[in-house]
Amino acid sequence: MSKMQTIIVNEMKVQPEIDVVKTIEEIKHFIKAYVTSHSFIRTLVLGISGGQDSTLVGKLTQLAVNELNENSSKTYEFIAVKLPYGVQRDADEVDDALKFIQPDKTITVNIKPAVDQSVASLKQAGITLTDFQKGNEKARERMKVQFSIASHTGGIVVGTDHSAENVTGFFTKYGDGAADIAPIFGLNKRQGRQLLQHLNAPAHLYEKTPTADLEDDKPQLPDETALGVTYQEIDDYLEGKAVSQQAATRIEDLYVRNAHKRELAYTRYTWPK
Repeated sequence: MSKMQTIIVNEMKVQPEIDVVKTIEEIKHFIKAYVTSHSFIRTLVLGISGGQDSTLVGKLTQLAVNELNENSSKTYEFIAVKLPYGVQRDADEVDDALKFIQPDKTITVNIKPAVDQSVASLKQAGITLTDFQKGNEKARERMKVQFSIASHTGGIVVGTDHSAENVTGFFTKYGDGAADIAPIFGLNKRQGRQLLQHLNAPAHLYEKTPTADLEDDKPQLPDETALGVTYQEIDDYLEGKAVSQQAATRIEDLYVRNAHKRELAYTRYTWPK
């Protein structure tokens, strides 16, 4: 591996191979340990999109909550949140994911009125957002809703960030990149699929083409098209394998360019002198 690849692999914590059963147990243990170490927590909240990542995190979170409730005097609850912008194109897959997850509770919040009002208010102030920027508004509104539900129910927001997403910065800052815990960080995309296969998830939920689906002008735009590199190449890179120079350059460029998304806000005491 090159020096840069070694640095990135070490930071992203991806292993070349995983023990699926052990990994599932470690993730559930992490969720349970975090919950029981914070006395205020009663609920765990997660938006379900119908894609691989939220399906996996939702199932693992529900399993962890079930185990907590078997061994605790407190009662915990997993709240799955459907967050369509108007009519969601893959709504059937969201419902399939929920059937697989079997959440304690499901809440539906249509984010379209809030997003459209925000866009309109900005336009009145002389700020006309591009379609891409409006996509970020959608992501941030979805996360705002999740934190509002968590606040109302005495809970935390569970995130879906994994290392193949984190390394490229393929998330909205303070949108889907915001959460209290990120249980599947350290896994790449193919390893997430391995966990879902072991958990007997419907294959079409993890075999579907990954898409953030945030842009009105480019509905269902595949992640790999937006990134300019495939998940197979990203996964190979994170596992320490050789990839083409073109793929390595693209991954490393995204890693450097989007470093700010992985950092907390600087203060005058933490900014490097």
